[in-house]
Amino acid sequence: MVCCLSCGKAFEDEGLNRRVASISGSFMGDEYTESYFYCTQCGVYTVEIWHDRFLGESSVFLKGPVSKSEGDENVRLIGECLEPWDKKCRCTAHMKYFDGCLD
Repeated sequence: MVCCLSCGKAFEDEGLNRRVASISGSFMGDEYTESYFYCTQCGVYTVEIWHDRFLGESSVFLKGPVSKSEGDENVRLIGECLEPWDKKCRCTAHMKYFDGCLD
């Protein structure tokens, strides 16, 4: 379960405190999936980052708190892609989000 890095509140599967956006991309055979969770109590985002290694063990870590303005911009950018879960997508949004560093 993911919790807000600012206040510690657990995010829900539904309702206001839930995952609001996710995007996946691959680098040198490794897959990264970044999921944004917005805390209505704190007004900040927590980002869960999954790293699925081609060679080696997968890992997950949290980043944040991310300001509302930065998080809103990233969520907006992710929303421009029709298939943000597709790690092989090379649309403008994917390329911009991952700084042009995709396989």
